[in-house]
Amino acid sequence: MRIGAFASVVPSYDAGIAFYVGKLGFNLLEDTDMGGGKRWVVVRPSGGGSAVVLAKAVNGKQEAAIGKQTGGRVSFFLESRDFHKDHADFVAAGVLFEETPRREPYGMVAVFRDPFGNRWDLLGRS
Repeated sequence: MRIGAFASVVPSYDAGIAFYVGKLGFNLLEDTDMGGGKRWVVVRPSGGGSAVVLAKAVNGKQEAAIGKQTGGRVSFFLESRDFHKDHADFVAAGVLFEETPRREPYGMVAVFRDPFGNRWDLLGRS
């Protein structure tokens, strides 16, 4: 088994696409109009791996969960083949990092937030 995709709740599909595709460089795999304002939007990092289904919040409960899906913990782990280049590219694109890169026993890491409040690790494995 493998995880093919996971959902991330966003305030709008276009905001999700703007960040994941426009700033992180993910590929837009699908953007299908499902009718009634609903779309099936799927993005994936350019290097492969699990996809992210961008799920637009449709009620107050979902809106309240945006950026808080894991209670403030790092939610997602984005592995990089070239940590320093990707970090520099993200900074240039306006991605907000919470810290400067640091070395851990497993490699380089820096925590960033998406514009919705979710925390991510950018990881460069040793």
